[in-house]
Amino acid sequence: MSVEFDQSRLTVVDHPMVQHKLTIMRDVKTGSKQFRELVKELALFEGYEATRDFPLEDVEVTTPICTTTAKQIAGRKVAIIPILRAGLGMVDGMLELIPAARVGHVGMYRDEETHEPHEYYCKVPADIDQRTCLVVDPMLATGGSATAAIEYLRSQGVKDVRLLVLIAAPEGIKAVLDADPDVRVYTCSVDERLNENAYIVPGLGDAGDRIFGTK
Repeated sequence: MSVEFDQSRLTVVDHPMVQHKLTIMRDVKTGSKQFRELVKELALFEGYEATRDFPLEDVEVTTPICTTTAKQIAGRKVAIIPILRAGLGMVDGMLELIPAARVGHVGMYRDEETHEPHEYYCKVPADIDQRTCLVVDPMLATGGSATAAIEYLRSQGVKDVRLLVLIAAPEGIKAVLDADPDVRVYTCSVDERLNENAYIVPGLGDAGDRIFGTK
């Protein structure tokens, strides 16, 4: 049975280099060092797409040749919010793109039997309600952790929330979009489905374990 969701709020970053790097990540033979590097690189790619609509303003700059009018981001405040722990792997790539961004943290773990998320830690900038929040997590499986993180940010007054993941299951996309009418989701791949253990198929395994070399 196909899973239907609001396609207008989903962006698939399907650049050839993104797909090439994602294939390497899926390979069980790819080690933690290379896996971490690829997560960082793909986060940077996704960050470009997630900030594509940021408003610009004119500024005057002096080049080595002359004075000219150029463009810069119009005062947009950004917060990067990794969902612990795997989301930490995407932070460095995002900060390369947006060095002035603040970083908050939302800690979630998934019950192995019920697959439900449980919050254990939340720490965000004091002015979080004034910022565009880019929530990052490599995997969007059931959508439970992402939905809980987004609900927390909404409770703190955040108006603009964007979820950036590397791989998503259709079930997770639907869960997130159904739970919040305004959130937008960015992914490098919409995979086939979830299996009976709520893992993404074909997926790439447990992203946190592969980033940090744990089991």
